[in-house]
Amino acid sequence: MFASRVTRGNAPDHAPTGCHEEGASHPLLSRDALDRAAHAGVASLSGGLSPTSVALAFMDWALHMTVAPGRVLELSTDAVLAGADMAHGALRTSVARQKRGHVPEDPRFADDAWAAWPFHAYRDGFLRLQQWWESATTDIPGVERHHEDLVRFLARQWLDACSPSNFVATNPVVQRAAWSSGGTSFVAGAMHWLADVRDLVHDRSGDPHDYSSEWLPGKRVAITPGKVIWRSELCELLQYAPTTPTVAKEPILIVPSWIMKYYILDLQPHDSLIRYLVDAGHTVYTISWRNPGAAFRDVGLEAYLQEGLLAALAQVRDRDAQRVHMVGYCLGGTLLAIAAAALFRDGRGDELKTVTLLAAQTDFTEPGELGLFIDASELAALDALMWRQGYLDGSQMSAAFQLLKARDLIWSRMMSEYLLGRRSQPNDLMAWNADTTRLPYRMHSEYLTSLFLNNDLAEGRYCVGGRPVALSDIEAPMFVVGTERDHVSPWRSVYKLHLLTHNELTFLLTTGGHNAGIVSQPGHPDRYYRCATRAAGEPYRGRQEFLSANEPVDGSWWPTWNAWLRDHSDGEVAGRAIVDGLEDAPGTYVFER
Repeated sequence: MFASRVTRGNAPDHAPTGCHEEGASHPLLSRDALDRAAHAGVASLSGGLSPTSVALAFMDWALHMTVAPGRVLELSTDAVLAGADMAHGALRTSVARQKRGHVPEDPRFADDAWAAWPFHAYRDGFLRLQQWWESATTDIPGVERHHEDLVRFLARQWLDACSPSNFVATNPVVQRAAWSSGGTSFVAGAMHWLADVRDLVHDRSGDPHDYSSEWLPGKRVAITPGKVIWRSELCELLQYAPTTPTVAKEPILIVPSWIMKYYILDLQPHDSLIRYLVDAGHTVYTISWRNPGAAFRDVGLEAYLQEGLLAALAQVRDRDAQRVHMVGYCLGGTLLAIAAAALFRDGRGDELKTVTLLAAQTDFTEPGELGLFIDASELAALDALMWRQGYLDGSQMSAAFQLLKARDLIWSRMMSEYLLGRRSQPNDLMAWNADTTRLPYRMHSEYLTSLFLNNDLAEGRYCVGGRPVALSDIEAPMFVVGTERDHVSPWRSVYKLHLLTHNELTFLLTTGGHNAGIVSQPGHPDRYYRCATRAAGEPYRGRQEFLSANEPVDGSWWPTWNAWLRDHSDGEVAGRAIVDGLEDAPGTYVFER
């Protein structure tokens, strides 16, 4: 079967060089199986997190605090002064309402009702405590950077859970809603809570809301006309029907991340990047990855490269053109960077016309808060959990992403839905986010160990076909997009590709987060971007220099990218109709849950 046949790639326990004999494997010893079972049991109880990592981080922080009396004295003084100031402010504003201009910038306390006594005292006390903890977990001499970041992150999670906005007695907005509704807001909230508990008990979805019926792919999202033209056991290749008489000579092949369904790029027609490209006169193909189960546990990263990306590229070249505009999103962009480096290493670089990377990291030394979940202890726990299941479940993965934005995704939502009785109105992006995918055990272990933890790709140790690849070999022009509020692929990390390549590279920084910054259609309000091109061979410019030298441009970045693709295309040809196909888009694999 496929899962046993395709086992290429770097094993999780690869050698320090990152290369090993292809297909090499070692039977699990009984000791290893026992250790993994123990790790898996602990990881299942902790939601995939490592208690050891947390304990070590707090121990590192606490022990170094005991030998920093000056820092302790400073923090103690700050606490006393803050307490005195809070008491004075509470007494003063118990008679006169606090002016609106003094309200701190925090969306949880944006309502005017928070300016009234005693709620302003709850708010101000909480914000001062939050500020104090931020200071207490920053710049402690001797504390390892990873441990310091983890302690600060966990302290923020605890504080967000204790926010006065989360409780009826301390939230004036909740009290006002209850009074004006005669208590029906509490009844509605209780009904919402019961419905969510029922869904979780029955395990209907990784997200408590089930949007599948309303936002089914092919119904309201993923409706750009096209066909599945090729299918393997790992992915489907979709081609979209042209809508213009002529199209750019070179087609576009999109490689989405395997941790998401591809239709993040084909939502409703007005915010579909694929529809935009087709209407702009491009022939567009995209890969739709399969949602793997336990049978795919031994499928590795090189299988995704060889049997997925490169096999799809061969299909496009056979049908359409000798050179292709390649586009990779998130981990699909990381995989594309690996593929491009391997193609140029092997003398096949002329297959690529251009390479576009959307919110994709190639250097993982600054991964942002996602790096809090990645260290040796954490990977041992996660690896054991995946080893027992054969995959990482989508709900387990989404839990980590929710923790990164717990204030918005957990506590604010719970306050709105359970205390105010307001059910969140679903949209296409929320529905797509709830449509989670699984990740094969071997592939995810290789990705986390080789790329994320050891940074093998950026440091020239990552191997394809038993030989290392180097990003500096890539000669094709690149268009690289980062987003300002990306917590998955921070733009400062994405920008590091400038250090690893010497080819022509256009870097664009846009507003929004990891998903919303990419799904940024023309007409979207409050969007802007910065853009600059480094010619081949030009010296490196730092990130701050990029920000200073490039003024924001209002609007969507899509037209700028389309113009770049046009400038790097060799003219136009007649639109190429789809002459055959296995079935209509969006295909079959997108429905696997």
